Amino acid sequence: MSKATFGTKAAESKGPRYTTATRSFQVAEDIMPIAELKANLSATIRGLETRPRPLVITLNGKPAAVVMSPREFDRLTDEQRFVAAVHAGLADGEAGRVIDDDELGRQLDRRYGRLPRKPIVK
Repeated sequence: MSKATFGTKAAESKGPRYTTATRSFQVAEDIMPIAELKANLSATIRGLETRPRPLVITLNGKPAAVVMSPREFDRLTDEQRFVAAVHAGLADGEAGRVIDDDELGRQLDRRYGRLPRKPIVK
């Protein structure tokens, strides 16, 4: 990856793709120097909603920030909270912090009031 002139827009070819869990990272499209961001801030912000991936902003050639749409940020934080809850539940199970179905029903009834229950058909 070479730049035509330092301090100007990178004259890069389509670089290698780096794949994360669900999305590929395209070096030439997903990295932007801060000077280019400053020069094209409005257009860059407007384009975030249609970007398939977050945008990495560099400062002196090193990653300094990641910019993404609010929708993508919400998706990532929701996913992180879900994964954290699953890990917490697994840790509770491994530590023996579990209750049976009848006790769960009693706790839910105390907290939310008794709900009509249909009998379980086996």
